[in-house]
Amino acid sequence: MTDERLTPSAALVTLASVPDRRFVTLFRYGTLEVEIYKPVDEDPQKPHSRDEVYVVISGTGVFLNGEIRRPFEPGEVLFVPAGVEHRFEEFSPDFATWVFFYGPEGGEGALTIA
Repeated sequence: MTDERLTPSAALVTLASVPDRRFVTLFRYGTLEVEIYKPVDEDPQKPHSRDEVYVVISGTGVFLNGEIRRPFEPGEVLFVPAGVEHRFEEFSPDFATWVFFYGPEGGEGALTIA
């Protein structure tokens, strides 16, 4: 286990220290990867091979997840199954989000909401 804190401010400082990057991986444990993501002007993401969860740190905009477009706000949790087209659109300049990749390649399976 790491003794470093994963705070938004520290993560953004780390990201700013890597020129021309929109994201940086901050933590790995088993299949879990934690990243900070802060696109500028547009989000060029392609579908990923593993399931992922976003937790919006700051900013607002619209999130495309498959064929569904919905607004998002700080604190919101967004889930994307492996292989699904997704991206952030019309986001404010202060937009930043945590990204959590986990599980096996191809995803864990069918979505159920408790």
